[in-house]
Amino acid sequence: MNRQTDFLVIGSGAAGLSYALKVAEHGKVLLITKSALDDSNTNFAQGGISAVTSAHDTFEKHVQDTLVCGAGLCNEEVVRMVVREAPEQIEQLVKWGAEFDRDSEGHFDLAREGGHSEHRILHSKDTTGAEIERALIRQVRAHKNIEVLEQHFAIDLITPHHLGKMVRRYTTDIDCYGAYVLNLKTQKVGTFLAKVTVLATGGTGNVYYNTTNPVVATGDGIAMVYRAKGVVENMAFVQFHPTSLYNPSERPSFLITEAMRGFGAVLRTQDGKEFMQKYDKRGPLAPRDIVARAIDNEMKMRGDDFVYLDVTHKPADDIKQHFPNIYQKCLSIGIDITKDYIPVAPAAHYMCGGVRVNMDGLSSIKNLYAIGEASCTGLHGANRLASNSLIEAVVYADRAAKHSLAQVKNIKLQKGIPDWDYEGTSHPEEMVLITQSYKEVQQIMSYYVGIVRSNMRLERAFARLGIIHKDTEQLYRTSTLTQNLCELRNLIQIGYLIIKEAAAMRESIGLHYSIDYPKQVKEE
Repeated sequence: MNRQTDFLVIGSGAAGLSYALKVAEHGKVLLITKSALDDSNTNFAQGGISAVTSAHDTFEKHVQDTLVCGAGLCNEEVVRMVVREAPEQIEQLVKWGAEFDRDSEGHFDLAREGGHSEHRILHSKDTTGAEIERALIRQVRAHKNIEVLEQHFAIDLITPHHLGKMVRRYTTDIDCYGAYVLNLKTQKVGTFLAKVTVLATGGTGNVYYNTTNPVVATGDGIAMVYRAKGVVENMAFVQFHPTSLYNPSERPSFLITEAMRGFGAVLRTQDGKEFMQKYDKRGPLAPRDIVARAIDNEMKMRGDDFVYLDVTHKPADDIKQHFPNIYQKCLSIGIDITKDYIPVAPAAHYMCGGVRVNMDGLSSIKNLYAIGEASCTGLHGANRLASNSLIEAVVYADRAAKHSLAQVKNIKLQKGIPDWDYEGTSHPEEMVLITQSYKEVQQIMSYYVGIVRSNMRLERAFARLGIIHKDTEQLYRTSTLTQNLCELRNLIQIGYLIIKEAAAMRESIGLHYSIDYPKQVKEE
């Protein structure tokens, strides 16, 4: 099935949904997602969304907290823009129906998380992302100009390459005409042409075995842009959330929000001793990279698989009120968090790098925008400040919408794009070729390119990944497409980009920590 539209939005998290709502009054929007509409990283976000909404807080404090956490690699102009525009986007989310917790006087009940100097995190209990997603989906489904296609997987961007023209990276003459899209129900590939294409495809967590991300987070948008010769950057900076629930039989890992440490929870080794003060004067409220490395180091020194998060010293009713979802989840596996310590371990959580975009969300490829976790805006630098991601998503969705609306009237749909070529392909006879390679990629990345790295580990990872890449490309050329095969191909591309950028660094900074180089940048 071939389609034409004004705006093609790929992805259904906060970024994609809010962008669609903001352009829908001015043209037809086709929003596709490879799973269900609510299957996104946004829906899994627990802690909250950061913005200056209190008289006790200031823009400057939020800016400085972000810059310090980013270890000197943030784009300060971008940071100031996002912080300044955040309150207006919070108001828009509320108008769309998002309900954030409030105190008895009707003011936002603001939480504090690691790296923040003030209470500025808006939340809806411990299911903030799900609440934002609920409100946005309701608006999207009701809008007459937005068509939603679930179970549709974007395979590749359509560029001049598909018209037989030479395309080179780092040039300014690449256009995006839309995307080839696989209907997962019919297994047929359609040509989806658009005046404007928006990638809101989320993160890359599943390149690692332990991740808090849903299984759909396979870096599809980033991989597509790299194949299309677009610019991708900062891929070495993978944020591991320090505290995911240690439950080996469950995947993805269940997130224990950072807000719990902001609430007063402390970290302990399995013998009950606190340890964070050894690593940072801020203790459990240090930025995520510091806390994750501290936990990783304690686990390795002691030979343990997890540490404990202890909130038992807080009033039981307050715990249940603030963290009802976590309370019920832990109770379901026999842990009463009002009385018992919570076993936790780090898990891959957020990609700070991605498709390089300008302050309007425009990529290096014409008529192609990237917003949300798939993009690299310059806000996060070498390490994301807690709860800055959801606000980045909606701020950049707004800016991309305004910019693309000003451009779309001058863009025409491209003609002469060939249909997908099925010639010489057949259904793969042995699915184990795909599933086993998928597991190997995750193992390689987890063991060699995790929280702590070294030159030797990176070299070994690159060599191992190269073998899988060769085998998978051969399989891709001869096989009809499946979701598993396309995701495997994308994950290999993501792994390559992470390794490539990590190996080129000659210092430890932010989320990239190498035992071969002394740490030169400190967050203080």
